[in-house]
Amino acid sequence: MSSITFIGTGNMARTIGTLAVAGGNTIEVMGRDQSKADDLAKALGGGARAGKWGAVPAGDIVITAVLYNGVVPVVAEYGDALAGKVIVDISNPFNAAFDGLAHHEETSIAQEVAKVAPAGASVVKAFNTIFRNVLEKGRPDVFIAGDNAQAKAGVAAFIDSLGLRPLDAGGLKMAHWLEGMGVVTVGLAGNGVGHGDFALGVNEIAG
Repeated sequence: MSSITFIGTGNMARTIGTLAVAGGNTIEVMGRDQSKADDLAKALGGGARAGKWGAVPAGDIVITAVLYNGVVPVVAEYGDALAGKVIVDISNPFNAAFDGLAHHEETSIAQEVAKVAPAGASVVKAFNTIFRNVLEKGRPDVFIAGDNAQAKAGVAAFIDSLGLRPLDAGGLKMAHWLEGMGVVTVGLAGNGVGHGDFALGVNEIAG
C-alpha cells in the first residue's frame, strides 16, 4: 500500500482520504489550521495522523487538496520539503462562469507546479475529472498524466487500492486537456446529463 500526505483539509481530502484508509494506505493530513488537520485525521481513523504545516511530508505521494489558485503557492512555500516526493495535483482551474479555464495559455496547474517544485520531485495530474459525490458513491475511471513513469506507476497503484481504475493519458502536457475534460464534465452536468451523478470514462469494445 501507499504512504499518502494530504496538504489541505477540505472535502476532497476527506473523500479521497476515506477511500485511502479503507484501501489500507498510510495517511497524513496537513493544514494551515492545525485543529482542522487534527480533526480530519481523527475523522478518517485507520491510524491517520496530522502533520505540521510546512514540515517534510511523511507520505511518498503528496496530494495538494487545495483550491487551484493555492496549489502553486503551497508547493513553492513547501519548497525543498517536497524533494523526492510525487506531487499529485487534483485541482480544476475553472473560470468564473465554469465554461472555460482560468488560464488562457496551453498550460495547466500541474505544469505550473512542475516549474516551482524542488529537484527530484515529480508531478502527476489526477482525480480532477470526477465529482466528489461520484468518488464517494461510485467506481469511476481516474485519468492521470505525468512525465515520470515511476511516479505515475506509484499513483496508479494508489488508485488501484481505492478500488478505482487508473488510466494513463500521457505526459504532463496532457494535464491541460484533463483540465479541459473537467470543464466538459461541468458542462454535461448542467446540460445534456442534467446532474452530477456521473463520470467520464472509457468503454472498451471487445474484438
